[in-house]
Formats: sequence, C-alpha cells, structure tokens
Amino acid sequence: MSSRRKVTGALLGLLALVVGAWFGQGFPTVDDLRPVPAATVQSELTVRALSELPPEAAEVWALIQDGGPFPYEQDGTTFGNREGLLPDRERGWYREYTVPTPGEDDRGARRLVTGGKRELYYTDDHYDSFVAVDPDR
Repeated sequence: MSSRRKVTGALLGLLALVVGAWFGQGFPTVDDLRPVPAATVQSELTVRALSELPPEAAEVWALIQDGGPFPYEQDGTTFGNREGLLPDRERGWYREYTVPTPGEDDRGARRLVTGGKRELYYTDDHYDSFVAVDPDR
C-alpha cells in the first residue's frame, strides 16, 4: 500500500471520528430531558421548590408530565412573555397552564409556565411576577 493511500485512509478515518463525535453530541440523553431548576437559566428570579407552592400547582405539574387532559381550553397554549420577565426566547418556547384557585369562578391569576422541557415558572399574580420552580423539591 502506498504512503499516499495510507495517509488518505488515516485522514478519512479521522474525519469519520470527528463527524461521529459531532453528531453524537446532538442526541439528548435522559438527563437532558429532565426538568432542571429554571434558576440555571434566569438567575434574577427567586427559586422555589414545587412543594412550597399551592398544592394545585403540583397537581397541574403532574398533568403536564402526563400530557393532560387539562381542564381549561387555554392550557398548553403559547405564552408570549410580553412582560419580558422570563428569558428572551423564540415565539412558541413558553406554554402556560392554569393553576386552579379554590373559590374562583374563572381561571384565576395563578399559572405554571414551561419553557421547552427544562424550564418551569410560577406566577400567582397573572404575570406581574414569576418565580423559577424546582420541580424536584
């Protein structure tokens, strides 16, 4: 085998390793899909444990994890972040879900907002303020 062929073969092998490593990084692992505290994304927000929120928030979080069904037609729709209190993301990144308020005749002011599969936020004042939520606590 000529040295030119050896060098070409070695370069092609190296290229295959680089391409394989590059594409291998693009596949999510189970840990990539687990919710993480949104504080890792938005450090200005206070982080609260899901267990510190009203119990209805945990119930809604369980529904989100299960894919529904949701009691309100608006649940799962795009949250526009017009207030600019959450990290700036492309349209459609955030989804909102109603957290029922006992005694309210309508949807009330409480919401969980998800960002992709890794961010979770809570508001109890209809988007005037948010806390980042750690769903594992």
